Amino acid sequence: MTHTRHAPDTIVLVHGFWVTPRSWEHWAARYESQGYRVIVPAYPGFEVEVDALNADPSPVEALTIPGIIGHLEEILRGLASPPIIIGHSAGGAFTQILLDHGFGAAGVALNSVPTEGVSVVPFSQARATFPVLKNPANRHRAIRYDFEHWNYAFTNTFPEDEARALYERYAVPVSGSLVFEGALANVTPGHQGTWVDYHNEDRAPLLLVAGSCDTIMPPKVQWSNAAHYRAAKTITEVVEFGGKPHFLPAAPGWEEIADFVLAWAVRHATTPPPIVPEATAPAEPITV
Repeated sequence: MTHTRHAPDTIVLVHGFWVTPRSWEHWAARYESQGYRVIVPAYPGFEVEVDALNADPSPVEALTIPGIIGHLEEILRGLASPPIIIGHSAGGAFTQILLDHGFGAAGVALNSVPTEGVSVVPFSQARATFPVLKNPANRHRAIRYDFEHWNYAFTNTFPEDEARALYERYAVPVSGSLVFEGALANVTPGHQGTWVDYHNEDRAPLLLVAGSCDTIMPPKVQWSNAAHYRAAKTITEVVEFGGKPHFLPAAPGWEEIADFVLAWAVRHATTPPPIVPEATAPAEPITV
């Protein structure tokens, strides 16, 4: 039997916390120039501009992971065929969840927030999230990083003038409740918002991308996340780009990363799945 898979014609780009869909502006334009339909969905309430969210962060405070996932799934259900899903940071975790729920032809997670059960917490990650986690009252607030903290977490490899320009263009507050939920996912019993089935054999191929200079989600987080996946009949791979910070969508050399991950996703989305023969009963009873 021949398995035929058609190359996806749609790419869905999922943004992370602290930014909006604007963070994908360069990638969206590049992929559209190559003939793809590109969808860059906003979280519920994030349909406004960066300045508006900074002036009124109430939509940020109202965010929940189930609400975000439900919103993204509604968009994906409206597509004629499975797309390539590419997510950055928290969007990387959401990409993994969407793949686990049966969406997408292939997925790419850039400097991803880990899914539940990945307990690696490097010092740099703790330092990057400290402005939120230091005060339990922040769990019910929208927290905006000052430039110094945002630069440490997102743009630590950039010259300061370029980093400040990116901060002004992209930075928005983060939901304290979502940061706390992620931090507590490994110490709270039961399936939390970022839970995935690491044994799901039907999940589409997944590529985890690490920037070697990322402080908030350093490479060891991506490698640990990948190691949790145990399904033999699907693909989970990791690639690490040297000298890159957390904010890969705007990092110098982003074009190389965008082209690499798209080529990877198209190749694996169109590769026939392995044919696993059904188990058959032995011709003669086996006595042990």
